[in-house]
Amino acid sequence: MTSDSPLPGPSIVDALAALGDQSDDAIDLAEAALLLALAKRPEMALAPYIRHLDQLVAAVSDYAGRDDTLDRRHEALVQIIARQFGYTGTTRAFDTLDGADLMRVIDRRSGLPVTLGILYIDVARKLGWAACGINFPGRFLVRLEAHGERRIIDPFERGAAVDPVGLRRRLKDIAGDDAELKPGYFDALSARDVLLRLQANIRVRLVAKQNWRDAIDVVERMLLVAPDRPDLWREQGVLQARLDEVPAAIASLEESLRHGGPDPDRYETTALIQELRQRLS
Repeated sequence: MTSDSPLPGPSIVDALAALGDQSDDAIDLAEAALLLALAKRPEMALAPYIRHLDQLVAAVSDYAGRDDTLDRRHEALVQIIARQFGYTGTTRAFDTLDGADLMRVIDRRSGLPVTLGILYIDVARKLGWAACGINFPGRFLVRLEAHGERRIIDPFERGAAVDPVGLRRRLKDIAGDDAELKPGYFDALSARDVLLRLQANIRVRLVAKQNWRDAIDVVERMLLVAPDRPDLWREQGVLQARLDEVPAAIASLEESLRHGGPDPDRYETTALIQELRQRLS
């Protein structure tokens, strides 16, 4: 993605489908997020955003120098991304869909935790540093590693380090006072999982507004990136059923069964297919 001209619509679909064929390790996280944003605004040119990402990488590299300690890597990311370029979280980011659009986030220097997190992960990985999102509920957090040390940082709070007390506070704010930290909350997320989490923010907001058509469009893009996820096929089928697109809904739900999934979901999916078939009779 280097041309100053925007990609035509069919090419965006092809490029997203190509992501679906790639291994997780081969996915360029930030460029994939830009491609997802471009799918909604195909008239935009990607080149200025790609150049900005390259600028972030170069600036962080210059700041870090040859000091490869975890402290220096963390400091370089924060000094460049948060302080020099001004990326930070604001509560306004949760009020619109723009907070999950990486192009808008680059323009405004503010967005949702996952969108900001993509910048930190992308810069770190392009410098050969170990960084990933973690499976923490609610708030998207990033883990940095160097020489056997690990640190969890919050991109929404200008890359601040988060200690166990801060993690518990964030969890209880989301899940209630009885919630406790679990080992699975610290599992690494793949690049594909991060992209799906990014798009899920958009889908949830559209569903809350009962904007079924746009929600289907989002799920379709998610399926291009992750075509073998049964939960996404089921979600698409349920949304299509809400619009009385019964044959399409049945096909999506059958595709969900084909890709597997937990037994309770399979039972409910089968029951829904039977119900939809009765509508056609």
